[in-house]
Amino acid sequence: MFETNYASIIEGFTKINPVQYGKTRNFIDGSVTYLSPYISRGVISTKQVLHYLLQNDFGMHNAEKLIQELAWRDYWQQVWVNKRDQINSDIKSEQKNVNNHKVPQAILKGTTGIEAIDQAIHHFHKTGYIHNHIRMYIASISCNIANSHWLQPAKWMYYHLLDGDWASNALSWQWVAGTNSNKKYYANQENINKYCYTEQINTFLDVPYSNFENLEIPTELVKTDQVQLHTKLPKNSAIHIHSDLPTLIYNYYNLDPKWKSKIKANHILLLEPSVFEKYPISNKNLNFMLSLSQNIEGIQIYTGEFQELLDEYRISDIYFKEHPLNYHYKGNEDAREWMFDVKGYYPSFFAFWKQCKKEFKTKIA
Repeated sequence: MFETNYASIIEGFTKINPVQYGKTRNFIDGSVTYLSPYISRGVISTKQVLHYLLQNDFGMHNAEKLIQELAWRDYWQQVWVNKRDQINSDIKSEQKNVNNHKVPQAILKGTTGIEAIDQAIHHFHKTGYIHNHIRMYIASISCNIANSHWLQPAKWMYYHLLDGDWASNALSWQWVAGTNSNKKYYANQENINKYCYTEQINTFLDVPYSNFENLEIPTELVKTDQVQLHTKLPKNSAIHIHSDLPTLIYNYYNLDPKWKSKIKANHILLLEPSVFEKYPISNKNLNFMLSLSQNIEGIQIYTGEFQELLDEYRISDIYFKEHPLNYHYKGNEDAREWMFDVKGYYPSFFAFWKQCKKEFKTKIA
């Protein structure tokens, strides 16, 4: 479903239809870009997509909804940069009515009885892709109907997501659960039917919105499981370092083949067990990462901690891209590509977006 060849990925830009995206993105068959796995893995950036839109005369008027959704990604990352590990707990307020810290069994197995949800979960397990609106439905059912705390279900989803971005995933789940927003997000059966083209009735979601706050946990969601999520990293093998060359460090969030591509250097994909223990990913996602890394000329894989790499190969001239998971790296830190120059923590996306729009208008004036 998702190509890993860089030329094919860039070709995907030509399929972007921002006008149709704005009109249909919430529908299960909407005109979405399918670029999110490549943005999450750092193969391309949100800034590259913005430049493409502007170069093809898709200004803010025609592409605002798409640009805004891309800005959400940068916003979540800015929150992670500024709040760091605080995003792993209830960030603004405590989640209410928590019944368990597990995952509803029906979510894990795709047996909720909600046809659109179950079909999407089965497809998700096969492909690693799931529509953004369905993610919100699953989060709402897990956190606000089954009353599971958001963290474990969010880790389960991240584990399987081909476009897994911990900031976007965790903070979106918190937004749904009401720990990163003013209220919980609910979707009833009528809403799901509309956007997924189903005609179900008489499900546990087939109720008025006013009923949700006092809804008892449906029998379909009572059983929960503690999910065991593990990443089987490649065994470490010897790599060759040219001591007279700089060393570029790549990782799960930076697989950009164009980064410093004009200089001769050692190229190391660093797989730190501590990172994947804290944020495990599936074999499908691991293989996707490894396949994407092949776009980087001369890439070598090192499984181990950053300091172990330094100690074993005595590397000194090191370059890496800034990211919240890289703060223990040592060497020369390059900035990531952001769509806008807006930095720092904003308590709400729309406060952040207001500054982005102001900058956008200034630059194109």
